[in-house]
Amino acid sequence: MKPIAKGYQAVTPDAVDTGISNFFSNLDDVLVLINDLLQLKFKEAGVTSARIVFNSTIGLFGIMDVATDFGLPKQEEDFGQTLGYWGVGSGPYLVLPFFGPSNVRDTVGFVADNTELDFIYDDMSEKSKYQLLSLKYIDKRADLLKAKDIVDETAPDPYAFIRDAWVQRRKNKVYDGNPPEENEDALFEDDLFSDDIVR
Repeated sequence: MKPIAKGYQAVTPDAVDTGISNFFSNLDDVLVLINDLLQLKFKEAGVTSARIVFNSTIGLFGIMDVATDFGLPKQEEDFGQTLGYWGVGSGPYLVLPFFGPSNVRDTVGFVADNTELDFIYDDMSEKSKYQLLSLKYIDKRADLLKAKDIVDETAPDPYAFIRDAWVQRRKNKVYDGNPPEENEDALFEDDLFSDDIVR
């Protein structure tokens, strides 16, 4: 995906790239709303609902993110976080082909989230559906190019760095920035720069 993402970034003007990212972010807000409700976060669900309305209308189907300018920040919720909210353990860390870092719980969540989105593509032909999904993931991969280059250049062990950062970030998201003190992810709490990292 990296060469494709680099080619996409090279030929796509910044304004168009931002508009495409915003469009898919607006579609993603539908999933965020569903997961806000499943986690009983009604205030956040109200913010996300307002985002969908403003960005889908004034923002021209989400191409412009006017909701953020109106003081309605983007929420980040998915079904993996919903499972974590209701006490489902994360399971072991793994890396999914094409999609990157995950764990057992978030892999189940990823499948559920994409199943929930099926209604958006119901009236599309198979060709149009796959073209749109391909654009979504190429755009997402292009947005990660700079971050991946920084990791490759600065981290002694890029795999361990990405693993530890991802596990910590997901734990933080599941607990809304207030993770418990217990060491439930002990497997991944080793020294990042140690020579004997368990894989």
